[in-house]
Amino acid sequence: MAENKFKIGGADRTNEQKVKAPVNNGKSMFSGLEKRLKLESYFEEGFPVQYLPKILFVMLLSLIYISNTHYAERTTRQIDRAQTEVEDLRADFTTLKSDVMFASKQSEVARRVKSLGLKESLTPPFKIVVKD
Repeated sequence: MAENKFKIGGADRTNEQKVKAPVNNGKSMFSGLEKRLKLESYFEEGFPVQYLPKILFVMLLSLIYISNTHYAERTTRQIDRAQTEVEDLRADFTTLKSDVMFASKQSEVARRVKSLGLKESLTPPFKIVVKD
């Protein structure tokens, strides 16, 4: 397989140098964490079964926490969606209410029934009183 080479000085092939990959001397974040925690000493004689119930309990609590967070976010989205729908319905109600109020005015009703041949009464209504 061909080697990676770096050319210095353009077309001059005599000054070729090999490019070396950076050397990692085991000083990464995880190797330092492993050295500080000394995890290898816990697993020398096998898996420590005595800690298994505690580990499973913590895992269960983590799953409950995650599911509760998802439930809360879903509920928040549903509430936002319902609020938007209520605002739209309120705007529709206000518009329809103003249209009905305009259509039920006396002058508007008289204008609409004029085509049916009905006229507005010019005499005011009077009360009939019956004496015993």
